[in-house]
Amino acid sequence: MNGEGSARFVLHDHTAKHHHFDLRLEKDGVLKSWAVPKGLPEVPGERRLAIAVEDHEIGYIGFTGTIPEGEYGAGTVAIADTGSYDLLAWGDDRIEVILNGTRFSGKYVLVRFKKAGENEWLVMKAKE
Repeated sequence: MNGEGSARFVLHDHTAKHHHFDLRLEKDGVLKSWAVPKGLPEVPGERRLAIAVEDHEIGYIGFTGTIPEGEYGAGTVAIADTGSYDLLAWGDDRIEVILNGTRFSGKYVLVRFKKAGENEWLVMKAKE
């Protein structure tokens, strides 16, 4: 959380071995992170795969630039969207937030996709 008490998010556009987006939600002093290969859905009800990855430190929220070859995540990183979010629910298998970004806004839901594997989730834009 930042000094004003609102949680922040960032959506990184990550051109690495495979182009994808990284959704990062500020929580408990870190950025909880998911790789979203096709980016966040913009149409209510549309589902996209989101793969949970390691937490990132808060300072990474504003990162843009190049990660050198040979390092984890090597490639270029740009900010596709950023803003705050309102937390509606955070459980082991379901997370509900309202994003307040410049490009993405509204209710988004992450649900664990147990059939696919331990780190696989689905992210969808909820109907308003």
